[in-house]
Amino acid sequence: MAAVEEESSAAEPEQEPGPAAEEPRSFKDLGVTDVLCEACDQLGWKVPTKIQIEAIPVALQGRDVIGLAETGSGKTGAFALPILQALLETPQRLFALVLTPTRELAFQISEQFEALGSSIGVQSTVIVGGIDTMSQSLALAKKPHVIIATPGRLVDHLENTKGFNLRALKFLVMDEADRILNMDFETEVDKILKVIPRDRKTFLFSATMTKKVQKLQRAALKNPVKCAVSSKYQTVEKLQQYYIFIPSKFKDSYLVYILNELAGNSFMIFCSTCNNTQRTALLLRNLGFTAIPLHGQMSQNKRLGSLNKFKAKARSILLATDVASRGLDIPHVDVVINFDIPTHSKDYIHRVGRTARAGRSGKSITFVTQYDVELFQRIEHLIGKKLPAFPMQEEEVMMLTERVAEAQRFARMELREQGEKKRSRNDDDDTEEAIGVRNKVAGGKKKKRKA
Repeated sequence: MAAVEEESSAAEPEQEPGPAAEEPRSFKDLGVTDVLCEACDQLGWKVPTKIQIEAIPVALQGRDVIGLAETGSGKTGAFALPILQALLETPQRLFALVLTPTRELAFQISEQFEALGSSIGVQSTVIVGGIDTMSQSLALAKKPHVIIATPGRLVDHLENTKGFNLRALKFLVMDEADRILNMDFETEVDKILKVIPRDRKTFLFSATMTKKVQKLQRAALKNPVKCAVSSKYQTVEKLQQYYIFIPSKFKDSYLVYILNELAGNSFMIFCSTCNNTQRTALLLRNLGFTAIPLHGQMSQNKRLGSLNKFKAKARSILLATDVASRGLDIPHVDVVINFDIPTHSKDYIHRVGRTARAGRSGKSITFVTQYDVELFQRIEHLIGKKLPAFPMQEEEVMMLTERVAEAQRFARMELREQGEKKRSRNDDDDTEEAIGVRNKVAGGKKKKRKA
């Protein structure tokens, strides 16, 4: 029996035929029940997105779904609506589990579940690192309908929290599955799959179909239907993309020039490291910009605080590492700046996907120094287009260098002070993805102290 089951689950997923010429125009047409249609309306979801049109009817039929869709395509609605509809039909606690790679994404998905399910009294709990386990255990003891979790912390509770299990689970969602696996959560995902019922519905959503995701699909899904909205990597049509070729020592001056040129817009600026994110935020603040950082070495409360200030438009510039490049839905980002070019070309797609969302237009500007030319060419190759240069006045940039150098000096001093304060408090603040890095750093610190 098991062998037969194994065979059927390893079968290639059916490709769902594209929507007929007469495309459904409303959630009701897709089979979504009235009370949830009203919830969509209140959230301002007027018409379903492409991935929702493809995935919701299949999911409502009770099939397993593989959803391939780019960032900002409405994936959360594509799995939340079928789950809530099934929950309405057969109310049950600990009904669904959503696995996500980052904490911020977990909170965002929880918000959408709560908003969509507010009229039917749905309770969801977020289980992620960086938050007290005791309060999470109490929340789990109340048996919420939906758990949204990062794999590491969930396994922790499955192994250590008395009385908590997922034996009654009916739905499993893996959101951003490619990223969950890239962050080396494979062993955690395996442990979770072993302790949840085999007889369940599984939705696997991913922006890219990697070998790891295919392997996971074979292990976790039964005879799934594949709903692919965009199989090739692409950026949104309404996004104007530019690059600037600059000497690396003047990067800060060029950044300040662009922020002045495009003043009045809201910006997301991506840096490659936590340290550079913090440094650049301090530099911009010294020059009078309202900038806030978001990176993995901040406490969870501070991260959510930064995000909420930016969302509420209290700050116009958010500096972030790739922790914020995927899944975060901040509606009003006008300009994305790749201050440090991403080392993986696919991350470029996710970063620039933070702007020009839901039909709005937006700009992205990528800084290319003499060391980044090859990475930049790979990005152009991936998206299949040559990007134009952003128009610049070099002499105006050079006039800023003196003020910027002064601000750099202050930023370095502040960073040093923050580092010393942190050491004295011995903060142990990090993301799920930084555990390996943290151990290395801790090892380095011990050596230094001995010295």
